Amino acid sequence: MLNNPTLETLRALKLQGMAAAFEEQLQNPSTASLAFEERIGLLVDRERLHRENGRTTRLLRHARLKFSQAAVEDINYRSDRKLDKRLIATLATGEWIRRGQGLLMTGKTGTGKSWLFCALARQVCRQGWSVRYWRLARLLEQLRMGLLKKIAKTDLIALDDWGLTPTTAQDRAHLLEVLDDRVGEKSTAILSQLPVEEWHPYLGEPTLADAILDRLVHRSHRLALTGPSMRDLENGG
Repeated sequence: MLNNPTLETLRALKLQGMAAAFEEQLQNPSTASLAFEERIGLLVDRERLHRENGRTTRLLRHARLKFSQAAVEDINYRSDRKLDKRLIATLATGEWIRRGQGLLMTGKTGTGKSWLFCALARQVCRQGWSVRYWRLARLLEQLRMGLLKKIAKTDLIALDDWGLTPTTAQDRAHLLEVLDDRVGEKSTAILSQLPVEEWHPYLGEPTLADAILDRLVHRSHRLALTGPSMRDLENGG
């Protein structure tokens, strides 16, 4: 009998999904009535699903999302939020990431910017895109220490609380370097209480502010959230 050695070989080859499916076939007599091609097809399908699920789990872990259970299916489209359903549906496809476009999400505190981004991020992680969520203050701290050399390789990064943290000349230079490496190739999302029109004064130094905004504004989708605070509702999205 080759059954047990075959099972052990599948596991040794790290074909865990296929091994699990093969073990189930061994324990289910009804699978004996299936054609050879059908049984092989079931094994291959299980291995593909196992790998896809594993990749999604790794991507979500790497993303470090603030709201790890946010989902596009739970977005609250109440009328006073004036959410653009068509734009959100477009963002959920991930096509903008393939094109290296950005996302500028603005709105007062509590309107659900972070939750909505996390819902979109979870969706695109399922599609295989790599994501990393940062509070701007934390990102600047890491940049000052010379870390994050691999940030340019992440398909989508989010900088939350944009406009809350004062920036130094060194911070602005670091931001410009990060954005310059990503423009047209990778996607950047900015989440801010400040409207885009106030970002230039926030950044301060005119020359670097012009350069930073040039890399952010012109190839980005804009989503302005309105309405009352969502924090008092059961669904924060």
